[in-house]
Amino acid sequence: MTMRDIEDGAPFPLGSSFDALGVNFALFSENATAVDLCLFETGGRRELRRIRMPNRTDHVWHCYVRGLRPGQLYGYRVYGPYEPSNGHRFNPFKLLIDPYARELFGRIRWHDALFGYRPGSQRGDQSLDRRDSAPMIPKCVVVDPAHHWGHDRRPNHPWRETLIYEAHVKGMTNLHPDIPPVMRGTYTALADPHVIDHLVSLGVTAIELMPIHSFVDDRFLHEKGLRNYWGYSTLNFFTPEARYFGPDGVYGLRAAIRALHEANIEVILDVVYNHTAEGSHLGPTLSFRGVDNASYYKLSPENKRFSWDSTGTGNTLDLNHPRVMQLVLDSLRYWVEDFHIDGFRFDLAPSLARDPREVDERAGFLRAVSQDPVLSRVKLIAEPWDLGDGGYRVGGFPPGWSEWNDRYRDNVRAFWRGDPGQLSSLAQALTGSREIFGPRGRGPGASIQYIASHDGFTLQDLVSYNERHNEANGEDNKDGHPHNLSWNCGVEGPTDDPDVNELRRKQKRNLLATLLFSIGVPMLLMGDERSRTQGGNNNAYAQDNETSWMDWSDLTDDPHFISFVRALVTLRRRYDVFGRRSFLSGQPIAGVGLKDIYWLAPEGREMNAQDWQQDLRRCLGLQLGNDLPAGRRFLMLMNAAPEDVSFQLGADFPGREWVHVFDTCNEIGLVRGKPAVLEAGGTFLIPSRSLSLFQLSSRTEFHA
Repeated sequence: MTMRDIEDGAPFPLGSSFDALGVNFALFSENATAVDLCLFETGGRRELRRIRMPNRTDHVWHCYVRGLRPGQLYGYRVYGPYEPSNGHRFNPFKLLIDPYARELFGRIRWHDALFGYRPGSQRGDQSLDRRDSAPMIPKCVVVDPAHHWGHDRRPNHPWRETLIYEAHVKGMTNLHPDIPPVMRGTYTALADPHVIDHLVSLGVTAIELMPIHSFVDDRFLHEKGLRNYWGYSTLNFFTPEARYFGPDGVYGLRAAIRALHEANIEVILDVVYNHTAEGSHLGPTLSFRGVDNASYYKLSPENKRFSWDSTGTGNTLDLNHPRVMQLVLDSLRYWVEDFHIDGFRFDLAPSLARDPREVDERAGFLRAVSQDPVLSRVKLIAEPWDLGDGGYRVGGFPPGWSEWNDRYRDNVRAFWRGDPGQLSSLAQALTGSREIFGPRGRGPGASIQYIASHDGFTLQDLVSYNERHNEANGEDNKDGHPHNLSWNCGVEGPTDDPDVNELRRKQKRNLLATLLFSIGVPMLLMGDERSRTQGGNNNAYAQDNETSWMDWSDLTDDPHFISFVRALVTLRRRYDVFGRRSFLSGQPIAGVGLKDIYWLAPEGREMNAQDWQQDLRRCLGLQLGNDLPAGRRFLMLMNAAPEDVSFQLGADFPGREWVHVFDTCNEIGLVRGKPAVLEAGGTFLIPSRSLSLFQLSSRTEFHA
């Protein structure tokens, strides 16, 4: 390579771009004074050449190098003031990852040289460390953009038909006995027919993958011999995490997405654009901090030496800067267009809508996404809270967004635990949280409803533990949420008591039946259908081991539960009363004269104001449906009390029959044999802690 091989290049697109003759490099840095492009040999050990970027256009440094090919390893060294008090932390001794890199080679090797300052110095982070970090930092890879997707077709399921399955790439596949060992725990394993057949058999329409952007095993975890299992510590927003590559590399991910699409399953990514792996002002200099700290991060208005943090991780990405906004939008479009991703779940989403520090429903990011021709057409899910002031925003996102509904989770858990005064909250949860999402013109599809997620107890642990047991995390059992609304059914942890175990099995059935019979978008946690336990750990973020992995072999504790889940999903999908486009109104149906929903008391009448206010009521009935043809109207009776309750049915439908079709007292839910028939004016004894579903019909369409 000679000087004649180096040309001015172009300021766009950002990142490295191969065009068959060479590679264009473009890096944004508003406050830098110079930038060196560093090229490395195969293997990444030796730096072959440094090229001073010859041009700067609109704060973008760029050059074109003829003769370079895909696979070339590179990084940057960025020059400028090292003035922490002014927000500048340039240090050319630190090799930096291109924020627009499409693939990374190697992993971080923790060493003090990764820090821009000298740890242990009396001047702290205001000292300058002159050690070269290149041996410890991953190298960026020039990639070949060509990829043929063939006839890949996006499923494009409407929200009313969506069932989300939250999963972890490694956790879901690492213990599957029928997957070849070399492929377990990799993207390729997601395409294995055994995995896909399992999802299809459950009726899953979308798999939501926990973070697969390149992420870091934080130093404090590394020093304790632990790993970042969850992945919420992003290193780069364009590169797939290499620890899941396997024998097919990045092509395994593309193949998995296509195979899931062929099975009519969408792929949603859990993405972390609110912060990066570089942490607070005392964190390492890996990429963004060294490229332009003052542009990429929100800094304290009182002292720019310090980060301003609404995420609890030490830093917050500054989407108020147009180039940072561009980075996030470019990344999202890249995953949609180049990887055919169908949607995103945004971790700590209010941090993306802080303009500049207060959450604003008209923030630039929210407006940009809503008008983007690519992003506005995919599923957008907010985790609607962060750790900053005013950060709890459930119901606060605009039309076009759905949100994790933690109020639903807490209301349903509290009801089935037997807490007093839960009926009003339960009614709101069952009907899609209209009071939360309706005022902004949103429908039931805005509410992503779940009983358990990666963050907290699994379903099995929810009914087995009163307290968290996170000792393995090495934080004195002080991490993880202490308020779980769980109930161990009388014994903490595993037990041989048959009565306790039977009650736990029934409580799981109650919780999931409530979820699948609620209006809104249900989400299942990986392994809950197989009674997966984490031994009471409700914050298994660092447990990359059997604690978190899905056990495919053991169904001995509750062998019928997976059949119960499948039956639930089948019933929900068969009748659109549970998957509605709009909220129930409580008003009479035109041409029928009946309301689309009735709330019923066991005394044989509609609930009145006094009933709702009685804290000790733990039994509720609801009758719902838009029309009267056979099978399209349902009666659901729920009893969270420790004793049986006699429920009388008012004479709403003289001469008609309610057929008992589903009961959580049954192992698989379906009513076996000849079902019971409840006539208008009749009485049904609801067993303690159980749910029964009846169907209005002269005959049943759904029973064993």
